[in-house]
Amino acid sequence: MNVLVTGCSGYVGAALVPRLAADGHAVRGFARSPERVAASGIALDELVVGDVTTGAGLDEALDGIDVAYYLIHSMEGAAAGAFAERERDSARVFAAAAAQAGVRRIVYLGGIVPADAPLSRHLGSRLAVEAALLDAVPEPIALRASIVIGARSRSFRFLVRLIERMPVMALPAWRGNRTAPIDGRDVTEYLARAATAPAELSRRSWDIGGPDVMTYADMISRIADSLMVRRRSISLDLTLTPVASVVAAAIAGEDPALISPLMESLEHDLLPRDDEAAGAFGVRLHPFAAAVERALRDWEGAEELAAR
Repeated sequence: MNVLVTGCSGYVGAALVPRLAADGHAVRGFARSPERVAASGIALDELVVGDVTTGAGLDEALDGIDVAYYLIHSMEGAAAGAFAERERDSARVFAAAAAQAGVRRIVYLGGIVPADAPLSRHLGSRLAVEAALLDAVPEPIALRASIVIGARSRSFRFLVRLIERMPVMALPAWRGNRTAPIDGRDVTEYLARAATAPAELSRRSWDIGGPDVMTYADMISRIADSLMVRRRSISLDLTLTPVASVVAAAIAGEDPALISPLMESLEHDLLPRDDEAAGAFGVRLHPFAAAVERALRDWEGAEELAAR
């Protein structure tokens, strides 16, 4: 098929492109920066340079496309404070262009939302984007994931940097909340299979989690074990997210505009609603330990890890 991958220079997009090509699809990329696409090392059949926020380049990018992947997020940068509105508007622009172009399927990767709890800015934005895209074309598929474990995953890299650089880990009240982190390889597999999934799997969202459910404190401890470092922890009864996110971002060398919304999302359990997705899409899931070890090994292939 003719497939479009937006955000093709990002972690998820750059992993997906070669998999789609290996499956025999013609893969067109859409990105704002051809330099970033070149730096990612991916091989595309075609690249269209444009901007989804303005719609520039979308008509060309979507022309003749069967399946379009929407892998664009915009929490960083000068407009980060208004990212939710920007993401919703961008999704609507893309949805209208895809419908006009006659695209059959949009595949979107969003976030797992908490059950019966208020949505954070981050997850509320993801849900609004999902709603816009699910109404756009005949066979949309939305996948929802929690923390993705991979060498280029920003969430995973953030945790590793904190563990490396903090001899004592101050864990806020959300430390006991649970999630089901998923191997980046499994996310790629879900996305790739979504291109050719039967129509009966479309027009809905699917929660995709890993096979291991754990608290955030346990996840941090297990990553530390894989890094072969010992870290004392202090349990706090407060969340202190506005302050803690700025401090943690500085320690990890990350953008506070990205980290603050992500940390807000940790204040409730983020668990899949069910375990139907793996069977429906035929995906075999990697356990957490294997995911972390693979991610760290890939990371060390590009740069040294201080803790290892």
